[in-house]
Amino acid sequence: MAELFSMAIAAVLINNIILTKFFGMCPFLGVSKKTSSAVGMGVAVIFVIMGASIITYGLYHFVLVKLGIEYMQLITFILVIASFVQFTEMFIKKFSPALYKSLGIYLPLITTNCAVLYVAKDNITQEYGFIEMLVNSFSVPLGFLLVLYIFSCMRERLDTADTPTAWKGNPVALVAAALMALAFSGFAGLV
Repeated sequence: MAELFSMAIAAVLINNIILTKFFGMCPFLGVSKKTSSAVGMGVAVIFVIMGASIITYGLYHFVLVKLGIEYMQLITFILVIASFVQFTEMFIKKFSPALYKSLGIYLPLITTNCAVLYVAKDNITQEYGFIEMLVNSFSVPLGFLLVLYIFSCMRERLDTADTPTAWKGNPVALVAAALMALAFSGFAGLV
């Protein structure tokens, strides 16, 4: 149990997918202007990564390995992720039109979000068991949500701050992201 807990802490804080691997930078910069859309995107990413990881894990172990076609994992994973994102998009559009509108183009971009594919492949490459895969598949997007939420709070404050014209928008946001990555690097000795 302690091993699973340390694995979760490492995925959320120490090896954060945005701040250490720079995966998912498109939604990180695009959706982080408002906290409501940042939380919506974070929850959607959690749902997609969890669902896609469970399906890809099962497909890999019970279909690809059994048939001896493990080399098809990349194309299989991409198809599963694309299908899952379409399902998520339809679900959000039906049950939360306001969130669907605020996420805009970034919702379908979850399909091309390398973080989703990274987690699915990492679960296989690290040879995780089912429980470890579940912990990893929940912790990584939880770290994504945490960083996205903190960053959106920072961006809302930066929008009201007296920022020089040349620094307004993405320049100051990228500097803030770099400082945030530096702050999160302080967790490195935790686990």
